[in-house]
Amino acid sequence: MVAPRRAFGGGRQYRTSAIPPARRHARARGCAAGVRVAYGGAVREVPWWGLASAVAAPVLLVGGWTAAAAVQPHFDQVSDTVSSLAATGATDRWVMTLTFLMVGVCYIVTGLALRPASTAGRMILVAGSAAGMMVAANPVQAGIAYPAPHMFWASIGLAGLTTWPAGAWRRGPAVPWGLRPAVAVAAVTVLFALLAWFLAELVTGAGQIGLAERVTGVAQAAWPLAVVLSCRPGRYRERPVPAVAVNRTTAA
Repeated sequence: MVAPRRAFGGGRQYRTSAIPPARRHARARGCAAGVRVAYGGAVREVPWWGLASAVAAPVLLVGGWTAAAAVQPHFDQVSDTVSSLAATGATDRWVMTLTFLMVGVCYIVTGLALRPASTAGRMILVAGSAAGMMVAANPVQAGIAYPAPHMFWASIGLAGLTTWPAGAWRRGPAVPWGLRPAVAVAAVTVLFALLAWFLAELVTGAGQIGLAERVTGVAQAAWPLAVVLSCRPGRYRERPVPAVAVNRTTAA
């Protein structure tokens, strides 16, 4: 047993010279490992392929609908919907159809890679993405204002991409900022407001349904990327360990 000696100021101080250096270093590393603590365990990071899919989703989405609109003889980005680019009879409809599929795959990969998030939110994101891919398999039909299969899958997809942050949040001192409860509530509020704008345009026919759909789509694609970036190394908040605890652990 290492005998304590009296330190200046009346406190106790332990001599560490009798402790082998390897043991002291191992204890110090163990204490340092306790700095990163999140919701009862070590902070989990998003793999590189999750970051790649999160970046690709908004790029493919905007690039896809821009390319699909460019080949249409008459198309208004403000008043015409994205779905009409993949409708039966549209010029080169395969461009937007492929875009729907590729973006859906990116969302699914991102959901699987988003390990720091709660499982419920990740599954909602994956389910909403799969429903969005089904939109491509059920295109808008010429002469039918609201085709039931298309509207069904589009509704599920939009709901999933809007609400998934509500199921993904976590509590803890080292939770990435994108997964904190207050941030998740704010994200859902903004996404729901944009979705409400799109639905209002769909019902009223005010002439800006294309703009509303595009703004909503970009926001839905950008938020998973923001969350992934907040989970990257160095982005999360670390809980400091008091120096006195380090000293006591090292001296034990």
